[in-house]
Amino acid sequence: MSTLTFDHTVTGYGLPHARCLAEASDLAYKDPDTVRQRAGEWGFDRVQVFSVPFAPPFPLADTQAYVAASDQMVIVAFRGTEATQIRDWLSDGGALLTPYTGSKGLVHLGFHQALAEVWPQLHQSIDTLRDRDQSLWFTGHSLGGALAMLAAARLHFEEPSQLPDGVYTFGQPRTCDHLLAAAYDKALQGRVFRFVNNHDIVAQLPPEPLYAHVAAERYIDADGHIHDTRPTTGGPLGNATKTFTNGLGGLGGGLASAAGNTPAQLTDLLTSGTQGVRDHGIGNYIAALQANCP
Repeated sequence: MSTLTFDHTVTGYGLPHARCLAEASDLAYKDPDTVRQRAGEWGFDRVQVFSVPFAPPFPLADTQAYVAASDQMVIVAFRGTEATQIRDWLSDGGALLTPYTGSKGLVHLGFHQALAEVWPQLHQSIDTLRDRDQSLWFTGHSLGGALAMLAAARLHFEEPSQLPDGVYTFGQPRTCDHLLAAAYDKALQGRVFRFVNNHDIVAQLPPEPLYAHVAAERYIDADGHIHDTRPTTGGPLGNATKTFTNGLGGLGGGLASAAGNTPAQLTDLLTSGTQGVRDHGIGNYIAALQANCP
């Protein structure tokens, strides 16, 4: 049996709830039987798991998610992917910005299409399982965080009366431009919490100024302390990322080099074992949240 205890009555922000949703994000990486078993141990008696095949240009075999419901709470959790696959996310085909139909602004084409593949089934599941006006939470790690953010946006922008109680993401990449990020922040103010662990490289990509993050960052420093705002001090990884970002200036909608290859600087930053990749692991987020919980 799982020792994690979900408070199904929670309605606002709290680190214990953030820790639970980080565990729910980690669970999205597991096989369907494990998802159903563990969610049941957490008190969710109805669980639906989705794995929808996906096609190019986004380098992802399928979009995976699950919806878990109790009488008081519904969680929608998306599966992430390996940090090193961000190299493929930034290819010309995957990282183009495209108009967002639900609001003003532009959205990452690959993330947008990955959500679109699973959205009809996911939306139907939310409507079916959220039958008692339960609280509604979106969560995910890495790519899963991007999809959680966009799913919450799509739900609200298409049906303004549908407002999630919270969106908690961990190591989420940037998903959209400044216009869409601003619209999102206004619509979901006080409900979005984007956790970033130390030098997590995925949370720094795709780079500004083409892309923007949604607000409400919760920054985990090198000692595992959680801050409501990011310290202004730099560091070796921050300088390397700045150099890489500057090198992308003037490339337009695509972020790859003219030869179609990912810039060497990014490949270096995403090498397995580097600090930026180590900090991206969902286990590090869970450990920090557990240590900070009362």
